[in-house]
Amino acid sequence: MRQFLTIASNTFMELVRQPVFLLLMTVSGGFSVFLAAVPYFGFGDDPKMVKDSVLAVMLLTGLVGAVLSASTSVAHEIRTGTALAVLAKPVSRVQFVLAKYAGLAGALTVLTFFNAVAALLASRMAFDAYGDTDTQSLALYFGALALAYLIGGFTNYFLDRVFVADAVAAACVLTTLAFLYVAFLTKVEKFVGTPQVVDWQLIPASVLILFAVWVLAGVALACSTRLDMLPTLALCTAVFVLGMMSDYLFGLRAERGEWWAQALYTIFPNWQLFWMSDALGLEKSIPWRYVAGAFGYCVGYLGAMLSVALLLFQDRELS
Repeated sequence: MRQFLTIASNTFMELVRQPVFLLLMTVSGGFSVFLAAVPYFGFGDDPKMVKDSVLAVMLLTGLVGAVLSASTSVAHEIRTGTALAVLAKPVSRVQFVLAKYAGLAGALTVLTFFNAVAALLASRMAFDAYGDTDTQSLALYFGALALAYLIGGFTNYFLDRVFVADAVAAACVLTTLAFLYVAFLTKVEKFVGTPQVVDWQLIPASVLILFAVWVLAGVALACSTRLDMLPTLALCTAVFVLGMMSDYLFGLRAERGEWWAQALYTIFPNWQLFWMSDALGLEKSIPWRYVAGAFGYCVGYLGAMLSVALLLFQDRELS
């Protein structure tokens, strides 16, 4: 157990110390908030368009983050010989793969949490054609991001700490505080049209996207045991696209009893189970019972993907 925790924590710290992780986190969060500051003239559906967009940013960021992180933590270590050095110690390949996934899932959870805070703030800032941009919230968020970078630079220069890791931690804390201040301590003095309030239903929607990101991480990890980053990205993108269309491509034929459609419908994850944008657009609540059921699907599919990853890694030549 000690070896598992050591590998998992080292993997997590290695990923959050990558400059590309901080860049991906900052760009996705900043872009989500920026989407709420743009007038769309959407005939009253502007807040819905903002929510759809920020959820899409969160999901696509998870896809890119899963591929980059899995390739860094597994494929790169196999190529450089680090994995061989770790397995030369009393560490089994099963422990290695599972611990790598635990660290990878932890890093992606941080990324998704950061984007979820940005999505909640964006729902508060969204306005229709009769409203105005919430410049105060916009300034608070980007000010918190700038302060996080300053804190990372200060600790790096004066305390000799890792800039990226401290900037990631500071960004998560400061943007969360900025959102809480906007949500509970400020109010819109006047508005015409759609009220500017936080859509708290984005919390279960974000949790569902986190489950989807965990599944994507499992797929990326399985691919990274044999492939480098670009082939892994291509395969994960194909799985993502086919999974988004699995109801249309395989679901109807599977209901008619066609065996090949049933097999493919089982193999490809159904991402529509984790995508609640339509429910949010219709202002319906997302019950936590449904979230629990989606978690069961996530655990089952992850178990299958990690089993595939272990099979692919068992006879992988590391020297």
